[in-house]
Amino acid sequence: MRDDLRKNFASDNVTPACPAVMQAIAEANTGNVPSYGHDDLSLALNQRFGDVFEAEVAVFPVTTGTAANSLALSAMVPPYGSVLCDQSAHINTEEGGAPEFFMQGAKLVGLPSPEGRMDPASLPPTLQLNRSKGVLAPPFTALSLTQATEWGTTYSCETIAALSESAHDHGLTVHMDGARLGNAIAHLECSPADTTWKAGIDVLSFGGTKAGAMAAEAIVFFLNDRTRPMVDTMTRRIKRGGHLWSKQRFLSAQLLALLHDGLWLGNCRHANAMCQRLRHGLYKHPAVNLPFATESNEIFAVLPEAQVKQLHSEGYAFYTYPTPQGVPGQLVRFVTSFYTRPEDVDALLESLIS
Repeated sequence: MRDDLRKNFASDNVTPACPAVMQAIAEANTGNVPSYGHDDLSLALNQRFGDVFEAEVAVFPVTTGTAANSLALSAMVPPYGSVLCDQSAHINTEEGGAPEFFMQGAKLVGLPSPEGRMDPASLPPTLQLNRSKGVLAPPFTALSLTQATEWGTTYSCETIAALSESAHDHGLTVHMDGARLGNAIAHLECSPADTTWKAGIDVLSFGGTKAGAMAAEAIVFFLNDRTRPMVDTMTRRIKRGGHLWSKQRFLSAQLLALLHDGLWLGNCRHANAMCQRLRHGLYKHPAVNLPFATESNEIFAVLPEAQVKQLHSEGYAFYTYPTPQGVPGQLVRFVTSFYTRPEDVDALLESLIS
């Protein structure tokens, strides 16, 4: 086995930052500039994001996806309210209670759905039942969708529009966890606008870190009558939550570099291509079961236990999940990134068949 192979398929968070981002940080690292977001790079964010998303926006950079999701939801949901999301949503299963903490006690309510995608038909009765409870149940005031989903699948733009319409009809605002938004856009071959505000999304957590940043995410408000009052409170929420950077130029530089000439989408297209290369190889393996569609840069596969142990012994890193009942083997997740090379994928596949 070659020593230069990159064997960590556990996450797209394990990679280095892409060279253009590091260059942008270095270029920002000169001179004295105004702090707390008043520098020229930070002041350029609204225009740059507005150009990319073809909309009037208000952008607030933060360092983590958890902060982006939690702070966004805190502006959308009162302490007595609740957020409706898919049962597998990151905000529900992987963020340590941060959304509830920042929302000052508001609830998260997860709906079970196949492949991590909420069914538009399930939304109206769920919302109507909640409303019928009156003061006995915390009212749904926001819907949160994950694009791409936790299972590597994506929502079509039409499905997002249908979910958003139901939510808006019942007085909810709509949030999108876009940690892997670029991967979803690359798969759907749509524009950033098509899968966000044009489909009814009010607030977006824009994922930069998984797309090649060192540590940069953004809360993006698509300005409308529902979101403008939220924008007025965000700087104070970010400060109170400990996420206001004094040297914000270094966050802004990363985001601007990713958006320049579509670098983030190019990185995500490459990650998706490497994931499809891996899927095609796994598909040919007679003992491998692929339970979900592969529509981003995550692939889930049920492997024989012996091969899971073999991969671990060779130094490969990946996450394991509870295997569906009655299915022999172990459910694992492989994640590719802009940093994944074809030879890394091919070596993993070779280890599986050896």
